[in-house]
Amino acid sequence: MPSADPAPAAHVPVAKAVRGAAIGNAVEWFDFAIYGFLATYIAEKFFPPGDETAALLNTFAVFAAAFFMRPLGGFFFGPLGDRIGRQRVLAVVILVMSASTFAIGLVPSYQTIGVFAPILLLLLRCLQGFSAGGEYGSGACFLAEYASNRHRGFVVSFLVWSVVVGFLLGSVTVTALEALLSEAAMDAYGWRIPFLIAGLLGAVGLYIRTRLGDTPEFTALREEGEVSSSPLREAFTHAWRPILQIIGLVVIHNVGFYVVFTFLPSYFTKTLVFSKTDSFVSITVASLVAIALIPPLGALSDRVGRKPLLIAGSILFTVFTYPLFLLLTSGSLAAAITAHAALAAIEAVFASTALAAGAELFATRVRSSGYSIGYNISVALFGGTAPYVATWLVARTGNDIAPAYYVIGAAVVTLLTVLTMAETARRPLQKVAVTPARTAAS
Repeated sequence: MPSADPAPAAHVPVAKAVRGAAIGNAVEWFDFAIYGFLATYIAEKFFPPGDETAALLNTFAVFAAAFFMRPLGGFFFGPLGDRIGRQRVLAVVILVMSASTFAIGLVPSYQTIGVFAPILLLLLRCLQGFSAGGEYGSGACFLAEYASNRHRGFVVSFLVWSVVVGFLLGSVTVTALEALLSEAAMDAYGWRIPFLIAGLLGAVGLYIRTRLGDTPEFTALREEGEVSSSPLREAFTHAWRPILQIIGLVVIHNVGFYVVFTFLPSYFTKTLVFSKTDSFVSITVASLVAIALIPPLGALSDRVGRKPLLIAGSILFTVFTYPLFLLLTSGSLAAAITAHAALAAIEAVFASTALAAGAELFATRVRSSGYSIGYNISVALFGGTAPYVATWLVARTGNDIAPAYYVIGAAVVTLLTVLTMAETARRPLQKVAVTPARTAAS
């Protein structure tokens, strides 16, 4: 008989789980991030020449289209994780992500195959989005179920920490290539190299994840015969309120993240007219700030609770986004980098806690389904569209500060959602939300 408490706090298993999930997740988000860092090259190569703003908007539209595939990935991989386990899903999604990213590096340009170039780009980006729909939910559940009640916020924070690491590695790779290669070489073939590197990194990530065991929580559930036969139906029937809560919870998490780490690098060069080197320095500083802050803030949420940090992050975005955008557009590079770093710090306050709080809303029986569905609906509506909306707002209004209003609106929506949530820090994870008998009767 399995023990009532699978004791996930043993140091070696937890450390191994964190390494496996974090390294694999960093690889996934390296794949996903390089598209944003190479947006100007992609706009030139995959769309008709002429209007640079229209081409960049089309590039970000394809970026956003991948996010609309994420709910489909969530609907597929989330319930699959509740039926066969979190670890197997994590292995599959990194394989799909890396293969599709590698293929983007091989697609011929618009000048070579015409309209088929953007069509193939769109299809491969959608495949990336479908894969990403299974990554975050499965990863958050995986780490939450390995962690002890006392340290869950700290352990789960390494998932979002690894996302920033992946983004930073993508930025460093692209910038290093631009420094080492001539402009002509970068334009001809150099921009493809990061996509090809993704194939090799994906093989490493796949190896790591296939060597992980499944979580103590899910293993105990399976041994007790409590694994749901229809987790998707059960999630919608009995966990609809947490699904709605996580949709609202991660609005600012996603808008803030993609504005800070995907939109602002191109904003630095296109709108603020700084150099690519300046943009690289700024995104590097912002990334390092977030990397330094996320784990200790996750640990702080274990001490003071999830809600204080979630409320603080939402309020900080609401109050300081506008003045920080004024600082961004002041004309001073030092001021712009400072503002970028400050926005990254605010994002760290919220993101360090949001994933653990989201995982704690659900019972183990439907955790992967509920989390993946709710999170990916929100990211499709608000996260993937953030670079497009921000770029469109600047182009449409002529106001360089217009993206700030979008961030503030997202923060208000999340703040209202957080106020409806109960505190979940330091509490045992709920294992079975409903009995099989009740499920059968529903």
